[in-house]
Amino acid sequence: MTSAPIEVLITLALNDSLLNQLRGISPRINITAIPAARAIDIPAETWARTEILYTAYILPEPSQVPALKWVQFHFAGIDRFLEEPLLNKSGLSITTLSGAAASQVGEHILAMLLALSHRLPAVLASQKKAEWPKDRFERFSPVELRGKTAGIVGYGSIGRQVARLLQPFGVNVLATKRDAMHPADTGYTPENLGDPDGDLVYRLYPARALRSMLRECDFIIITVPLTESTSGLIDESIFNALRPGALLVDVSRGGVVNQAALMNALKNGNLAGAALDVFPEEPLPASSPLWALPNLIITPHISGNSPHYNERGVLLFSENIHRYLAGLPLYNLFDPQRGY
Repeated sequence: MTSAPIEVLITLALNDSLLNQLRGISPRINITAIPAARAIDIPAETWARTEILYTAYILPEPSQVPALKWVQFHFAGIDRFLEEPLLNKSGLSITTLSGAAASQVGEHILAMLLALSHRLPAVLASQKKAEWPKDRFERFSPVELRGKTAGIVGYGSIGRQVARLLQPFGVNVLATKRDAMHPADTGYTPENLGDPDGDLVYRLYPARALRSMLRECDFIIITVPLTESTSGLIDESIFNALRPGALLVDVSRGGVVNQAALMNALKNGNLAGAALDVFPEEPLPASSPLWALPNLIITPHISGNSPHYNERGVLLFSENIHRYLAGLPLYNLFDPQRGY
């Protein structure tokens, strides 16, 4: 007796090689790929028979998808979709791509730490003026990574990859984790990446001990999702508790770091420098005073950008399809109580 086919709808543009990779998972998998800009671009009969939806932005109304059992998002952060009616559909599993972008985001964080610690913004400003400063040794004196302490706020897939990258530099890694008593990573971890067993962090702190951890840190790396509990998490009280000369890199979500408090910290010296990839309003308005800060690096939400992103996303989606067929728990299940 042949089991009924599993109808999978993909609403983003994937090349034939990746689509064939998914089709080869099982003869039960029937892939329909319709790159679309709006839900209305998908035929009603396609929505009606879809059991698994792989999507970036397009979500149907619950009444359109009576057979839908699982939505796989193409991104790690889905806070922008939390008010969508579909996410409240009874019995629906929702998964994210958390972990798929850990490699490139980890490299971005490392690049920002090196740029800030080796005074690249000031060096490039000097280059633009064709200036060879007489006080170059003092002006461009680096903060070497070796022997310093980094505090990772949120020890998920990205934080764990950063810990891995910092090991050869001799950086002591501290981190906060919602469940600090269980250091192992139970989520999706690509081979040879991250810190699956939690061995690379010197000490894990519970979230409530954030300020205590950051008092010990020369570098602060923000990787938590945006939830009710993390909104405005990095505020004036946190900046006031930092070591003099601390550097901050934020790749989390706009709203985790209080921007007014950040600006004050950069101006008054509580922070020596920062690199931001995320902002409460994106694109960042040209009128924002952040653009004028000489000790701030601004990148336009590109830390997860990679020519291999679709390939890595499909790899995770494939792992989840295998688990779906086997009746195993899916990787990266969204938990409404946690908000991620």
